[in-house]
Order: sequence, then C-alpha cells, then structure tokens
Amino acid sequence: MLHTIQNDVLKIKVADRGAELKAITALSDGTEYLFDSDPKWWRYSSPILFPIVGKVKDGKYRAEGKNFALPQHGFARTSDFWLVDATANALTFALESNAATLKMYPYRFRLELSYELTGNEVKFIWKVRNVDDKTIYFSIGAHPAICCPIAYRENFTDCYLKFNKPEKSARLLLTANGLSHERIPTLDGTELDLNYDLFKGDALIFDDLQSDEISVCSRKSHKSLTIRAKGFPYWGIWTPDCGGAPFICIEPWHGHADYVDFDGDFKDKEGINALGVGETFTTEMSFIVNN
Repeated sequence: MLHTIQNDVLKIKVADRGAELKAITALSDGTEYLFDSDPKWWRYSSPILFPIVGKVKDGKYRAEGKNFALPQHGFARTSDFWLVDATANALTFALESNAATLKMYPYRFRLELSYELTGNEVKFIWKVRNVDDKTIYFSIGAHPAICCPIAYRENFTDCYLKFNKPEKSARLLLTANGLSHERIPTLDGTELDLNYDLFKGDALIFDDLQSDEISVCSRKSHKSLTIRAKGFPYWGIWTPDCGGAPFICIEPWHGHADYVDFDGDFKDKEGINALGVGETFTTEMSFIVNN
C-alpha cells in the first residue's frame, strides 16, 4: 500500500514494504526527483539498510556465540512495516523484531522511520530502540536513487555531484567478497562529473568526507536535489555499472560492508553501532528539492 502526503511544494509517496519512499514530486511542474523502481535497472527507489550496510563476509557472521546469515543490506528493505502515525505533513512507520528476524539477527529491536514534509524539504528521521535484555549491535543507512538526469531530455553525463566542502578523498575499493583496504584517489575539490565508467568497480565508498551535503546538479539546467546528512561517517555513491541507468544513489551510512580480511565477531566490525538496554539511537537526513 502507498501512503501520500503533500504540501504546496511537494508530494511524496511511501510504501508499507520497507517503509520505502517511492516518489518525490514537485507540484509546480510535475518533475519527479526519485527513481521509479523500474526493475530493468533496479527494483528499489529508496530502501533503508538495516541491520547491516553492504554485505557480511560470505553472507555469514558470528554474534552472541552463534553463526547467522544475512542478505546484502539486511532485511528491513524487504520487510512489511506498519503505519503507526499519520498527519497532514508526516508519516511514521515501524518494524519490530519477530521470529523471522531473530533467525537472521539475534537482537530484539523496534525500528521507526518517519518522513516529515516542510516546504521543499523531505526529512527522514530514523529511530532504533533496544527492546532486548542485552546490548544490541547494528548498522543503518540510506540508499536513495535520485533521478539523473532530473530534467527531461538531458543525459547522465550532463550531471555532476556538488559537495558543500572541498574534498581530497580516495574511494575504498569494493570487491565481490567485501570491502578492500585499497584506495583510489577520486575526489579533488567540490565537484565530481558523472559518467558510467566511474562505477565499473562498483560503488564509490568514502570514509573521510568533510561534506555533509551532496547535490545532484546539471550543467544544462537549474534543477537539482540536495541530500543533507550530518554526522554520517560513511557515504556510498552508486549506479549500475552496466551503464544507462537513469539514476544516481547518494547513500549516507552508519556502517559499511565487512572488510575482505575481517573474521571477527559482529560487535567488533568497523562502523558497528552499540545500543544499551532501553536506549534509542536517532539520526536524520533530508532531501532538499531545488526546482
């Protein structure tokens, strides 16, 4: 089921499955800013990544003295959430641990995803609550696919990413089996021109960005979309390496895939978050439409 809210500027749609944002539409001219989940390219629009980001090594991991298996990016994006609150300008969805999740992930939790609409901004608010009797461990991240190009009759190569602070950064290489410690210089300045060859080695992954805003912009038009995400230690940038996909994913993360040489316990992996009994982890990000 899709749930819709709108104001004088934007209309958004959110699905129960994955509590996934499915559309961001400018009411002034009907411009769509979010990819439409066309399975020819990718079957998602903006999935939440929980309780892992990326992959655990060989799809398996060890926690609480036992072995478990998790699919890439976890199970939240394919889980059915329920709508717990709806107002004229906000929607909140929830997912709780259950028999199925406990077979994959040995921690009891409540995950709430909220969307708030104010002017030209869509704010995401994520809350992870520990409802277990022990510390729980998790990663969480976003994976929104922004239309690229945004404007009609433009091309992917007309577009570029604009960072709100100067960057001098190398990407971490992502292999078929996990994340490598090897780095390749990629960013120098405040802009990155887009082309599909950038993604022949899969996603661009950064752990040292100074910026907390990345905008998808065009050399040929004024339309753009900014993702603002303060306090996220990792970012991914991705589009399918086959070329031709009409979107770019800008992904702020709390956590990342296992390193190829990691063989430790889940709680000891880099980027994992620890949450004590009864505690709540809260973070937020925004889409800002510049129409």
